[in-house]
Amino acid sequence: MRDPAGAVIGLDFDGTLSPIVPDPASAAIHPEAPGVLAALGEHVGAVAILTGRPVTTVLDLGPGLADVPGLVVLGHYGFERWEGGKISAPPPPPGVPRVKAELPLLLDSLGLAGVVIEDKDRAVAVHTRRAPDPEGALAALREPLAKLAEKHGLVVEPGRFVLELRPPGMDKGHALALFLAERDARSVMFVGDDLGDLAAFDAVKASELPGVTVCSGSAEVTALADRADIVVDGPDGVVALLGELAAAVSRS
Repeated sequence: MRDPAGAVIGLDFDGTLSPIVPDPASAAIHPEAPGVLAALGEHVGAVAILTGRPVTTVLDLGPGLADVPGLVVLGHYGFERWEGGKISAPPPPPGVPRVKAELPLLLDSLGLAGVVIEDKDRAVAVHTRRAPDPEGALAALREPLAKLAEKHGLVVEPGRFVLELRPPGMDKGHALALFLAERDARSVMFVGDDLGDLAAFDAVKASELPGVTVCSGSAEVTALADRADIVVDGPDGVVALLGELAAAVSRS
């Protein structure tokens, strides 16, 4: 609040700006989030969304985000970037299409009902939220998916009833650290809800900048809440907190 022009606000998308839903394709941004982010964007150094989703998906699920001043969307954990209406990204790794081809056969062999595959272009996610026993299905998938990922040079990113197979070499912590350096940040806030956001929490601490970590709380994930400076009540709480911050910096 003392130096908003030097502040970077980093945010996860699913579970943070968008409520978690059984079908990831049916997700939608909190209706008040774009307006609040736009108000923040007028005053802070940068607003960045760091997500495992493709940037085009985030923009489709978040009408109004493209109008947030200076917004940067770092998709696929930072492999993909949207800024000023343009997307930049390296070529997709060859392991991803190979995993996509083999995954349906693997799931058939395990006989797990209600498991859903999500094609994320540069990654593939396996969701168990709609399975009769989501926790049991997740446990049964961990070892086979780890072997499949290793075979094709990928890594497994765990989440809320989801295991994502994606390229190595980038995570939200690394992406956030690079972005902070790029913007010469003088303070930082990161808001997340899931295990994949722990790396970003670590990056806030490692930056040695004045910083705050915020957890969009849920009963499904407690590890993040244990590490956060502030815990709020899901996306509603995130939007309320950001709204208070936007109002405060606009008066400063």
